[in-house]
Amino acid sequence: MKHKMKAALLAVALLGLGAQTPLSAAPAKKAEQQTTKKGHVTAAKKSPVHTKSAAAKHQKKVANKAVSGKTTSASAAPKTHVAHESAKKHVRHAALADMDTGRLALYSASALVIDQNNGQVMLEKQPDMVVPIASISKLMTAMVVLDAKLDLQEVIAIGDDDVDGLKGTRSRLPVGTTMTREAAMLLALMSSENRAAHALGRHYPGGMHAFVQAMNKKAHALGMYNSRFEEPTGLSSNNVSTAHDLARMVAAAARYPEIRNYSTTAEAKVELNGRIRDFHNTNALVRSDNWEIGVSKTGYISEAGRCLVMQARVADRPVVIVLLDSQGKMTRVGDANRIKRWMESASLAVERRRV
Repeated sequence: MKHKMKAALLAVALLGLGAQTPLSAAPAKKAEQQTTKKGHVTAAKKSPVHTKSAAAKHQKKVANKAVSGKTTSASAAPKTHVAHESAKKHVRHAALADMDTGRLALYSASALVIDQNNGQVMLEKQPDMVVPIASISKLMTAMVVLDAKLDLQEVIAIGDDDVDGLKGTRSRLPVGTTMTREAAMLLALMSSENRAAHALGRHYPGGMHAFVQAMNKKAHALGMYNSRFEEPTGLSSNNVSTAHDLARMVAAAARYPEIRNYSTTAEAKVELNGRIRDFHNTNALVRSDNWEIGVSKTGYISEAGRCLVMQARVADRPVVIVLLDSQGKMTRVGDANRIKRWMESASLAVERRRV
């Protein structure tokens, strides 16, 4: 009974969020990629950021020439125009009864798939298991920064306190590096840069203590009652949650255009300390033409295993996918692709029966 009540509450919350955010980010992004040669997220006059999508790979040489040895200021950055995608051909959806979960083998310890059209749970595997969530935490970090309406063009610096003292992980952001808050958020969401995420928390009004309090307050407001945050990067194994709670968080994150944009950026060129550096998305699926992804975040520490959360359109349905504690470097990607094929096969089977 307790499990059914949790599922019902989650369905209501996701349905409400899904209704407000009908996963328009991914299709719009693909259209934008076709109508613009290059998008710009300008870090500062000394730290410009040039983002490039997977759909514009053929423009890579042009983009490289454009940034080589030059600095693009905020005033010089061209405005981008998002083209609206034309209405899609109607596709009949498979009902949950048509989807045989017995045919689907997932290798993630915990998994959840939610249909955002109606809030229904399409698939679940230990969805209430409380586990470390690693860098999935950075979605909450970004929401807290954006909720505070801080100046995204304010320049912040990487300090000694931002160096990872928990796991000893490396970073491409040396102490002393300066960038805008916007650039730090991009690198935290796209490339999972821990120093960038930590710096966002440290430069929050009231400092790190106030930031962590805001993270936990936001989690409670979203109904994430089995979640706890200790710091903004996810390096601490004390940042814990469940698949059900993370589904709520992903649906909420999808309401922020900045998170949709930065978390699904395939690659970016960032000028740091006078040098242009390339950064790539930690989720290879954002570069795949077979996926329409609205929000993406990966995570990994040894205690959490490999994790992946996404909001995406699969078989013409907006869905939230949560995969936690996947063993093996490619297991989470494999599970995501298996879920996609499973949903598409079920929809195709329904089409054949109706013809």
